[in-house]
Amino acid sequence: MWGQGTIAVPPAQEWGRAQQMQRVAEKNSSEQQVPTGLTVSDLLQNPDFPQVLQAGARTLIAVNDLYPRVARLVASHQKWMLTQAAYSLHHERDVSNPESGITAARLLKLMRETGGASRNTAAAFLAELVAYKLLQPASGGRTRRARPLEPAEISETAMRLWFKSQMSTLDLLDNGRRVERTEADGSIFQRAQPLAARRLLSDSRWTAPPKGVAIFVWSESGGVILDDLMTRVSDFAAVEGKVWVDVSLAKFAEHYLISNTHVRRIFAKAEAAGFLGKAPDGRRGRLWLSAQLIEEYLSWQAVKIEALASAFDQATELSL
Repeated sequence: MWGQGTIAVPPAQEWGRAQQMQRVAEKNSSEQQVPTGLTVSDLLQNPDFPQVLQAGARTLIAVNDLYPRVARLVASHQKWMLTQAAYSLHHERDVSNPESGITAARLLKLMRETGGASRNTAAAFLAELVAYKLLQPASGGRTRRARPLEPAEISETAMRLWFKSQMSTLDLLDNGRRVERTEADGSIFQRAQPLAARRLLSDSRWTAPPKGVAIFVWSESGGVILDDLMTRVSDFAAVEGKVWVDVSLAKFAEHYLISNTHVRRIFAKAEAAGFLGKAPDGRRGRLWLSAQLIEEYLSWQAVKIEALASAFDQATELSL
């Protein structure tokens, strides 16, 4: 759940309009066009892409630091997918229709299409967010049969900031004005987020990360640790299949509020699989990352960037 400041809630007709637009977009999803230069293939051939991702990762780490309580509750890839799925349901909600919005049943239905979570996991996830006051009962449209939830202000603020950080990454790639346009028109976020989320949730390249990436992102806080590792690469040109970074596992644990044991377990698993290793001279804090892990990370992130670029373009076209 990742804007700043008080967020104005659009009127009911805006939600209904967004829902209608979402259905139109889904119907034409097979014909979606990705902006020039922002397809997965284009991104992987762009020599600036690794450095732009590094800048984006630093921004995401800053968001993580601003909202550590929120970040910890969406710290694994499964929770990320659940969060994005829940938010898409929220943005598609029609307040006059009690059968819309965030409920455990609707979240499960959406996640079942990807195999991303079981019934118990989806229900437990929503219960946890309610317990930590990140979700709250939605205003209006409540019935005994359906009691939808909606994001609390801190969740809404954090998610808007996450989206803006992603738009800044896209702007760095093509000198666009997405951040400026998103700040000027908050409804762009409301339309684009469900489009991007549903596209990613239906794409196995995103929902089933490659092996090296998966070791990190399926673990609690592993995704932000992987992002952090990538920001430490000074030269992405591998030498003998390796790039070198300086790290402190203890500082990772302290920064991201997790145990040393958990961090060491992640790194031990990645080392055993050949995705990273220690310096041959035994120098403490010096690690190599395999070229394969770098390639997997870039490819996986390119899938997300492509989806967000397409969603933004669709959202702005629909607003015309």
